[in-house]
Amino acid sequence: MINRRKPEWLKIRLPQNSLSEIGKHRLHTICSSGLCPNRNECWGCGTATFMICGDICTRSCKFCNVTTGRPKPLEPEEPDRIADSVNSLHLKHTVITSVDRDDLADLGASHWVAVIKAVKAKNPDTTMEVLIPDFQGRKDLIHLILEAHPEVVSHNLETVRRLSKSVRSRATYEISLEVIRQIADYGIVAKSGIMLGLGETRDEIIETMDGLLDAGCSVMTVGQYLQPSRANIEVSEYVHPETFAEYQRIGKEKGFKHVESGPLVRSSYHAERHVRID
Repeated sequence: MINRRKPEWLKIRLPQNSLSEIGKHRLHTICSSGLCPNRNECWGCGTATFMICGDICTRSCKFCNVTTGRPKPLEPEEPDRIADSVNSLHLKHTVITSVDRDDLADLGASHWVAVIKAVKAKNPDTTMEVLIPDFQGRKDLIHLILEAHPEVVSHNLETVRRLSKSVRSRATYEISLEVIRQIADYGIVAKSGIMLGLGETRDEIIETMDGLLDAGCSVMTVGQYLQPSRANIEVSEYVHPETFAEYQRIGKEKGFKHVESGPLVRSSYHAERHVRID
């Protein structure tokens, strides 16, 4: 095991005021459970990310610290609970994500639709991004999500083609690109993200950008992979902020409407800016 010390640009201290405010609402946000470094900034902008369908995933991606196992049954009251939480926090924008539910006949798609509709019904002025799993590439299930009309639909490639099989569980690079293509073809803002520091090369990152653009992706996030536990894949490299800035410039020049690129960037960083891409 190589002990790579975090560089200074990754060392941050978080104030506790937003943590206590969120805690009062007894919410389950990926912002808190994932210890996102940007959570106070996002909450200050009226944005929060909720994780639905439980907290146990049927997959075991090597970069992710979410528990893998047999999930509990879906909670029928969750759609209303999420909608009430968005309302009580007066959110301007919300991001919804989930664990993978390969154990369910529809892979959780109908529950996703119920959450989207409940949030929209109770919060008509709140915009929404959904960060969806691949639904095993099933176009009928992805279509159900699209028909619920969230403003942005995101699906992460996570890494470059060469590393995808060794980093992700069940998901494939090709299926993910097709998911993104289906989103874009429907006419909804299509978004995706990758992590750096897993052993990718510059040429592979550029190739990934080109693949996403060809699929119709208009928003891309690029962030630093941080090993969440000893059980996860090790960090290969801590990428310098200047390199992230270069990828942002390249992405914009290539044609992405938005590129969020930096060591602390995560999928939902500045998500409220991605609703309108003109």
